[in-house]
Amino acid sequence: MHPRDAATELSALAAQAGIRRIHVLAWRDLEDPEAGGSELHAHEVLKLYAAAGLDINMRTSFSPGTRQVEWRDGYRVIRKAGRYMVFPRAAFSEMVGWHGARDALIEIWNGMPFLSPLWCRGPKVAWMHHLHDTMWEMTLPPRLAKIGRNIEFRYAPPAYKLTKTPVVTLSESSKAQLVSQLKFKPSAVSVVPVGISGAYSPGGDKAATPLVVACGRLVAVKQFSALVSAMVKVRETMPTAELVIVGEGYERAALEAQIHEAGAANAIRLVGFVSESEKIDWYRRAWVLASASAHEGWGMTVTEAAACGTPSVATDIAGHRDAVAPNESGYLVQFDGLAAGLVRVLSDDTERARLSAGALRYAQQFTWAATAMGTLEVLCGQARRGSS
Repeated sequence: MHPRDAATELSALAAQAGIRRIHVLAWRDLEDPEAGGSELHAHEVLKLYAAAGLDINMRTSFSPGTRQVEWRDGYRVIRKAGRYMVFPRAAFSEMVGWHGARDALIEIWNGMPFLSPLWCRGPKVAWMHHLHDTMWEMTLPPRLAKIGRNIEFRYAPPAYKLTKTPVVTLSESSKAQLVSQLKFKPSAVSVVPVGISGAYSPGGDKAATPLVVACGRLVAVKQFSALVSAMVKVRETMPTAELVIVGEGYERAALEAQIHEAGAANAIRLVGFVSESEKIDWYRRAWVLASASAHEGWGMTVTEAAACGTPSVATDIAGHRDAVAPNESGYLVQFDGLAAGLVRVLSDDTERARLSAGALRYAQQFTWAATAMGTLEVLCGQARRGSS
């Protein structure tokens, strides 16, 4: 869909529901040093909302090096309070109207909720990309992890269920988790997949020797350490194979130590943050994209690489089960099957060509215009039900 056509449709949909001013509550925004897929998803959708003439205010936490208030691609970002205090302060700001009037509210429930059903009147929706589950123990001390887990599983869900607040998630596999583990009714959870920018496309030449690329924040949940171990095993069969990890994060020092101890510094590289064009170049040069993540709402790097004609080997988890078309655009494997999956793709030219063609076909169905339309339809449906 052409951007102008998308803007026209979004504008008409919002107008029919009486929505013009939308406030968004998020833990982080795209300029945050720890921004990832959730922040990119919000940015792409809000950018299209703004292009449709909607008045968008995004309230998030402050991070060093950023401005407290700025405009980005047509929507306003307000950064105040730290990582934990942003939740009560953002809710209080909305309750007293410090950021102006609103017609609807979007809460991005990224592990810790803003509990909007307890204080927000009017149309609202929660975007919940995936359960955090074991991520609590991976990222927080035991006492804080226990608090986070109890809030996610025991205390927060009833507020959303009792007020019939609709939830939007990215994949059918993530929805299945929300239904089975948080006990949401299936009808309360809508699935709206992510989009892929048109910049992600085939081009250039593949690397001359087997190249595996992985991309993401260097944090515990992404389990790059498992991928490094798998790559060491791959090298036993394919000694010319290389792994390039794109991204930055607090796990870098531990990964560097692991690579050094394995004697794999000549085969496994951490290239840090790169520009979007450089990331696309890595996707295009790669023979296969790898993801060892333990939790994903979708797995955006998987479909970005697919749009560049690169198949994937990814862990068989919720999110990945939708980002990968199994045995068509790549393979889903158990954690101990990463090495075997990579060898299978890297060593078989015919199979790799088949998967590459399948990856391209699969990626073509995902657009940000469709994502923006799908998320707005849920919010507008809530507004129409409230006015009927």
